Amino acid sequence: MTDNYQRLFDYDAWANGETLASLRAAANPPEKARKLLGHIVGTERLWLSRIEGTKTPAVWPDLSLAECGAGIEEMRGRWARFLEAATPESLSRAIEYTNSKGERWTNRAAEILMHVVLHGSYHRGQIALDLRGAGFEPAYTDYIEAARRGKV
Repeated sequence: MTDNYQRLFDYDAWANGETLASLRAAANPPEKARKLLGHIVGTERLWLSRIEGTKTPAVWPDLSLAECGAGIEEMRGRWARFLEAATPESLSRAIEYTNSKGERWTNRAAEILMHVVLHGSYHRGQIALDLRGAGFEPAYTDYIEAARRGKV
């Protein structure tokens, strides 16, 4: 079971890296696109901290592209370590947290993992739209492309 999650998180890290590369290649990328990539990094940190029961970081950190790159690599390692130690029982564990609106929720760890991957895809789509709208070529980050390239 964790092999499937590892493939999804390998995809997520690859797609985030490709998105970062497309932002770096743009002469003057849209500010919103940079902020969205920072949000992807921030929310990955946030969700893993909720699972681990540690202090939750900012959901919308203002990160430079260099900080986004460092954050993508940081989270690649942190997710890999988490998934290496994960068991079916730990993935079924209920995680209680308070969201950014102050609402209390409980979700299984497995649900959170799926959310993290899908959340990143959603925002990478927004980044691609912003880049294309500004006249730049966005990264091609479909899962099938990662599979074709042997990244997952």
